[in-house]
Amino acid sequence: MSNWVSLFSGGKDSSWALYRALEEGLDVSRLLTVHPAGDSYMYHTPATELASLAAESVGIDLVEVSPDDFGADDVDDAGAQGDAELEPMEAALREVAAADGVDLAGVTAGAVESEFQTNRIQDMCDRLGIDLFAPLWQRDPVELAEEMLDAGFEIRIVQVAAYGLDESWLGRRFDADALDDLLALREEYGVHPLGEGGEFETYVVDGPHMERRIDLTYDAVWEGDRGHVEIRDAALE
Repeated sequence: MSNWVSLFSGGKDSSWALYRALEEGLDVSRLLTVHPAGDSYMYHTPATELASLAAESVGIDLVEVSPDDFGADDVDDAGAQGDAELEPMEAALREVAAADGVDLAGVTAGAVESEFQTNRIQDMCDRLGIDLFAPLWQRDPVELAEEMLDAGFEIRIVQVAAYGLDESWLGRRFDADALDDLLALREEYGVHPLGEGGEFETYVVDGPHMERRIDLTYDAVWEGDRGHVEIRDAALE
């Protein structure tokens, strides 16, 4: 049987790609999470330490990659940086493909609008001779958000970095009310309703693809014009 790997941060976009793949009947046999040591051009960074809990709840084996700090806060050539950041992921996928009994068919990815990320992931898939399943690609962001909420995703905002998003958003549930507020902020400040420009990051703590909800205890850390949640404790309910 053909195996799929879900490129997975636990955020709403990668979780939705995983959920849609399962709905489509793809045999997702592994989740692959990259834990950047610092900032990153290619990867979602906050709260990836929850990936093992998410994988346990979803019931799919997890492959974790912890590369050294990419040095993404001081970069002259963004393209070369993106290529370099992809190398540990590609190496992990080659290892998966080489495992006994694995016929790697493709990967899932949660990209919505970023050609920078998507083109690199597609090129990686081409090198590996596998397919890319990217069900969010070029979709209307408001429709996508509504689909996630209608499906029963419980999404928490774990990082913000944009005008209009203050400390009150940290830990806030991404629900219909939050979406309405984000659409108002789009009008005023240009905030993307899915945070596609890095305005905010999320984590999915429950959904129809998960057997148990992730219960979080956290502190809000505010740094003047941006902030994040610092997870103090997390467990499956």
